[in-house]
Amino acid sequence: MHLCASNHRVMLCLDLVKIGAALLLVPIPCLAQNTVTQTLEATIFPLGGLYTQSTPVSLIKSNSNFNTFTGTMTLSYRARTSQGSGQGSITVKATSDFSPTGGPSIASPPSKGDTFTYTCSGATLGASCSGTQTVSTTAAMNVVTLGASACTGGGAPCSTSDPNMANVTFILTDDPNYKTGSYSATLTWTISAS
Repeated sequence: MHLCASNHRVMLCLDLVKIGAALLLVPIPCLAQNTVTQTLEATIFPLGGLYTQSTPVSLIKSNSNFNTFTGTMTLSYRARTSQGSGQGSITVKATSDFSPTGGPSIASPPSKGDTFTYTCSGATLGASCSGTQTVSTTAAMNVVTLGASACTGGGAPCSTSDPNMANVTFILTDDPNYKTGSYSATLTWTISAS
């Protein structure tokens, strides 16, 4: 005898068909889970950034005698050197001598003993140059030396200052042979880090 042969069985059959249809329309929960991972890489390189004043540094005399002209600027910088053997530096080089001619000169001073020098102080990261340094038109001269694992800002192990700063005071001999007038020279600053 067939399962759906009687009325009662027909109703039961219809109920089974409805339940079967409902089960086909209901989403079946899937217990499977798919997880993937992604590796991210960041290569952190040594670096340095240097900021100077946008206005010229004025060299002024402290009195009217043939004394020296002096001017101080604050150099701002950020740096990061490698751990272990890293190092860095800030240097300065005169890329154009004083002009016009007839006044002071870095490469060819009018008198023996004429100098254009500088001193460094107050480096908040690294070591300021020591003693008096002579500005050169042919070689980059040291201003700040950075050691291994040096970094700007954030506190230990980095500096607390951000940006870091160093003071540079320029000293120009006042030679009576200089002709009156205004003279200017261009200095190029370089920061390096490894």
